Amino acid sequence: MDRFEIFMAAPPGLEQVLVAEAAERGFVDPQPVPGGVTVQGGWPDVWRANLEMRGAGRILARIGSFRAMHLAQLDKRARKFAWDQVLRPDVPVRVEVTCRKSRIYHAGAATQRIERALVEEFGATLSAEASLVIKTRIEDDLCSFSVDTSGAPLHIRGHKEWVGKAPMRENLAALFLRDCGFDGSQTVVDPMCGSGTFVIEAAEIAAGMQAGRSRRFAFEDLASFNAEAWAAMRRDVAVTGPVRFYGYDRDDGAIRGAAANAERAGVSAAVAFQRQAVMDLMPPEGPPGLIMVNPPYGARIGQRKLLFSLYGALGKTLKERFSGWRVGLITSDGGLAKAAGLDWEPPGASVSFGGLKVTLWQTRI
Repeated sequence: MDRFEIFMAAPPGLEQVLVAEAAERGFVDPQPVPGGVTVQGGWPDVWRANLEMRGAGRILARIGSFRAMHLAQLDKRARKFAWDQVLRPDVPVRVEVTCRKSRIYHAGAATQRIERALVEEFGATLSAEASLVIKTRIEDDLCSFSVDTSGAPLHIRGHKEWVGKAPMRENLAALFLRDCGFDGSQTVVDPMCGSGTFVIEAAEIAAGMQAGRSRRFAFEDLASFNAEAWAAMRRDVAVTGPVRFYGYDRDDGAIRGAAANAERAGVSAAVAFQRQAVMDLMPPEGPPGLIMVNPPYGARIGQRKLLFSLYGALGKTLKERFSGWRVGLITSDGGLAKAAGLDWEPPGASVSFGGLKVTLWQTRI
């Protein structure tokens, strides 16, 4: 398996933003598809995608496919599949199957056939708790196998131990920052920072840090893994400042937690967190930058009626003190966004987040 299709999952609605990141990171001819981006590459590209892609939710390797019109045919061809090129018999795996518009329509029966083939022909170890997953899609009688090479979702960077209520996922934060034009050179201010996700993510991007540097991946248990080549791919970056990324919150616990997260991420020299109300927000010294904020929506945090004054206070403060700054605001409630009184551009696509549909609102003050 020298080259195959690699799928980078993205929140639906943000596929084009992930295409831009993949192209910037040197992946060849990234193409948007529903729910993600596809590129062609080999196993080192899979490793690098997991390590470096900030906006991806997980990375799947499309390892092969064949036609199967009925269960007996699925069984026969699954037994002949070159599992030894991808899997190790000593590493537990689990199989997930979806069926759509196919003569094989029973996902449970298909799962049993594939599992039996793995055990009897390859000697695989099966486990319902295995982090290594063979994702099987049977559509229009085409059976396609993919390996989830990430394991835990990629928004889990490995250094964010403290989380507040309804925290922003790191990969989603990275995509929203990119969509707002952030390239690492601008100052970023988050007036309601919570666990510090936007601030820490911005500092890491500016420093050129690898997103997955602090964690382990499922591909490290595959037959194709080369520990020496993987070690050579990883790099350490020391962040020395200056401070250009600022987070504020009215909750002392959030400020302490965000600062601890930044310390574990290795970016504390470039960030500053401070307990402060929205109405006391002042711009830092230097040229205008980016206000990035994920306020309460009233769905999981806060009461909607009481939030109109919060959004209004935020908008008033920004208009009075942050002339020339760009603003990115994420909310599930367009009425609350409009309550800020800012001259918003047409909002972006709605994106699923924690059971809600959220939207990025942007403007320049």
